[in-house]
Amino acid sequence: MVGRVELRQVDEVTLEGLLAVAVEDAEPEEVMPPAAGPPGWTALRREAFRAWHRARRPGLAGPLRESTFAIVHEGETVGSARLAVRGSREVLETGMWLARSQRGRGIGSAALRVLLGEAARAGAQTVVADTTVHNAAALAALRGNGATLAPGEGTADVHAELRPGTPVRGRSVGGRPG
Repeated sequence: MVGRVELRQVDEVTLEGLLAVAVEDAEPEEVMPPAAGPPGWTALRREAFRAWHRARRPGLAGPLRESTFAIVHEGETVGSARLAVRGSREVLETGMWLARSQRGRGIGSAALRVLLGEAARAGAQTVVADTTVHNAAALAALRGNGATLAPGEGTADVHAELRPGTPVRGRSVGGRPG
């Protein structure tokens, strides 16, 4: 059993906790867009991480039409998830990352279920995600949440489509068996 998994909107307090988890248990390229400068968690890269999340604070209705969340497992911040408008509010894109020490425990799958609930409440009819054929954990989480998967054209990418609000047999929100 995974335990309680929830999403929290990223505010200043949550942001600092999220940054601490990223610095301690992930590489910058795993958790944020590329930033200029030397490799590693430099002061510049930490500020770029903060700026990226702060810019998305207005949410789906804001100028970037994107929202970020801290993934919280049993009260501890363990990663981040996002939703972004793609075209219309009926189609949202998602992505997430987990601290290395938290991977392989079903947390990502549970977080995706909660995220699909957020997408349904926002009025989305479809949630899309892209990953690679080598990301077995992401593919398992997507399949486990009812995704339709299609290979990318001429690449090692996989495109997934999910339907928010469609119950996945045997599971409930929060990662507990249903």
